[in-house]
Amino acid sequence: MSTSNSNIESMLVEDRIFPPSAAFAKAARISGMDAYNALCAEADKDFEGFWARLARENLTWNKPFTEVLNESNAPFYTWFADGQLNASFNCLDRHLGTPTEHKKAIIFEGDDGTVVNVTYKELHAKVSQFASALKAMGIQKGDRVVIYMPMTVEGVVAMQACARIGATHSVVFGGFSAKSLQERIMDAGAVAVITANYQLRGGKELPLKAIVDEGLDMGGCESIKNVIVYQRTATACNMVAGRDSLMHEVTAKAAPECPPEFVGAEHPLFVLYTSGSTGKPKGVQHSTGGYLLWAKLTMDWTFDLQASDVFWCTADIGWITGHTYVAYGPLAAGATQVIFEGIPTYPNAGRFWQMIERHKVSIFYTAPTAIRSLIKAAEADEKVHPARSDLSSLRILGSVGEPINPEAWMWYYKNVGGERCPVVDTFWQTETGGHMITPLPGATPLVPGSCTLPLPGIMAAIVDETGNDLPNGAGGMLVVKRPWPSMIRTIWGDPERFKKAYFPPEMGGTIYLAGDGAVRNKDNGYFRITGRIDDVLNVSGHRMGTMEIESALVSCSHLVAEAAVVGRPDDLTGEAIVAFVVLKRSRPTGDEAKVIAKELRDWVAKQIGPIAKPKDIRFGDNLPKTRSGKIMRRLLRGIAKGEAITQDTSTLENPAILDQLSENL
Repeated sequence: MSTSNSNIESMLVEDRIFPPSAAFAKAARISGMDAYNALCAEADKDFEGFWARLARENLTWNKPFTEVLNESNAPFYTWFADGQLNASFNCLDRHLGTPTEHKKAIIFEGDDGTVVNVTYKELHAKVSQFASALKAMGIQKGDRVVIYMPMTVEGVVAMQACARIGATHSVVFGGFSAKSLQERIMDAGAVAVITANYQLRGGKELPLKAIVDEGLDMGGCESIKNVIVYQRTATACNMVAGRDSLMHEVTAKAAPECPPEFVGAEHPLFVLYTSGSTGKPKGVQHSTGGYLLWAKLTMDWTFDLQASDVFWCTADIGWITGHTYVAYGPLAAGATQVIFEGIPTYPNAGRFWQMIERHKVSIFYTAPTAIRSLIKAAEADEKVHPARSDLSSLRILGSVGEPINPEAWMWYYKNVGGERCPVVDTFWQTETGGHMITPLPGATPLVPGSCTLPLPGIMAAIVDETGNDLPNGAGGMLVVKRPWPSMIRTIWGDPERFKKAYFPPEMGGTIYLAGDGAVRNKDNGYFRITGRIDDVLNVSGHRMGTMEIESALVSCSHLVAEAAVVGRPDDLTGEAIVAFVVLKRSRPTGDEAKVIAKELRDWVAKQIGPIAKPKDIRFGDNLPKTRSGKIMRRLLRGIAKGEAITQDTSTLENPAILDQLSENL
């Protein structure tokens, strides 16, 4: 394939622009585009000096570093390698003796509405004592600990306690199956599992400890010596003598103080598994120093964090967003944050808006999937519409996890933010550790559906398949040309896979390949993510990002609540476009479904062009998602091709929809 026709064609045009207000810009940490450009110029002029300054200003080092970046063994880059620090010390101890120690660190709201406040001083005491308990069990620096916990204060305590003693944690999302858990325990060679008897979600008690037992019984987990159980509910669970212990009992017996274990900046803080497009999950390994620096900086920059803010990131600690913007970033920045155990639709779909009102949340950070499902709920029932809640405390909205459709962006901006709150549409990945391309609320003029510009020091670019730069306006592959502190260090136990997946030799072996297609606006250079490279469709020689077609479908806002687009092989066009659509009304069938499908095809043709018309349109009550809200696109690709479903569907919220989505019109 020649590079001339392999670029991703971008046909979606967005010309709405929302500059920050003068008052917001004036008070912001990064005030106006001049301040942003000055930071970018500093990074361009003296790359290492820029990062060294920020690392010294933002972190407390037990042993200062003298070496900033070492590129001698690319792509295994190291940052601040001869410096020593501790992540938990930087999140907790450094606030002691300052006014922050009495400040709320966490406002926890349980599934049932119970609220618990924890100050920084109290959180430090909890973490220290639990860290002592882990040490007493023989868990030490360099050991791996798997955490399989609900969204509770104790989940964060477990992560921070591991960091405190230099143990490397691997959090597994509480919606994953026993098999997924077993695979991760085996790959990490973990010595302990920290879990809960049950978790509460949507008014139901869901087992966690039983799933741990099932995973361990599958074999291959002989490395596990201890299972520690947080008693979230009064319901008893199976306890294995000699292996299992209750969290509150071992903590009560432990010494209250636990001095932090200072580690080298490159010491693995955590390994977080992400599903690969093929084969077994990839253990993404993150460092301590570089990761923590970027978690703290992006809190300050992207969210313009002020001392009075109440920050709420709705992500689970089982995902990278919950690591960086729940467990580490807010605490390193000394912020007050909300942690929520439940789901956005229980007891009703207004829960998020009611909680923002109740806790006076000022920065709200959630996923487009959640926004789109809440749009549908709000339009069906005005009682749960955000207009019913007082959202005047909000000053910044954020979006994370996938590109946000322009129409969903506008709804969020108008109905949640009251047209006064900047929307920071953050592009980043498990592998990047923190935000990469995002607006800055006091500087960047906003464009719906665009993540705008890279953060200072992030050398993002768009290239063709051989690594050559493409001009603005041409779509291609998103890459990062220089290392950055919070980047993935390797895939746990598989350095070759790391090199091949992220630093392909055909691009020289030193450029990070994000795996996403993107396009830069001809006029302002803004980035727009067009979807995963493996979600790029090639229809009659035209390469199109699935995201564009999804956005066009969702922009038919009187009909469509949500859409997911995949490709299937087609004899005529090479690939045919298949759209899975959830309407704002009940699912149509028969002739009615055919009429609506034609209307949607014509709409896409009008929005993008006839080439983008979906060949097949399937209707469902909802889309197949994991419990974290990610659309299972691989599953949809299988359904589109008419293949038997072989992948694990145990994390699906509603398995019945698979039959609906398999129906051809």
